[in-house]
Amino acid sequence: MSFTHMDEKGNARMVDVGGKAVTQRTARAVGRIRMSRACFEALAQGALAKGNALGVAQVAGIMAAKRTAELIPLCHPIGLTSSGVELRLLEEEWAVEAACTVGCQGQTGVEMEALTGVSVALLTLYDMCKALDKAMVIEGIHLEEKTGGKSGRFVFGEGAAQ
Repeated sequence: MSFTHMDEKGNARMVDVGGKAVTQRTARAVGRIRMSRACFEALAQGALAKGNALGVAQVAGIMAAKRTAELIPLCHPIGLTSSGVELRLLEEEWAVEAACTVGCQGQTGVEMEALTGVSVALLTLYDMCKALDKAMVIEGIHLEEKTGGKSGRFVFGEGAAQ
């Protein structure tokens, strides 16, 4: 097995996607942040000193997805056709679940963009809530689903791409 981001000498390289077909590609990544009850309640009630944390986190995730190639060294710059972040309050767990869904018409996938978007959305929630709870835990960030390209569809829990 070889890694596509390394040449035969083990040097890092950006994969040449020039010969790949342009296809519709989508990816959805999810993750969550757990916090104390007091922090969760303040967040849910919109009572944080820094303001609307959920709205800021949503925009931060969208912006991050668009700038993934600036953060991950060997990622291709991709013209996204869509990017969205959904945040869901999980009251029984004192947690927030974030999901980032992105799409493009391109020659390479958008998994890294979705993963970056969800990560930055959760990090933004941490930043905006840390005055109330520094022991928050960000967990479970993973690719939930992707479509398009040569490898086809992948759904987390179903194993390899179909």
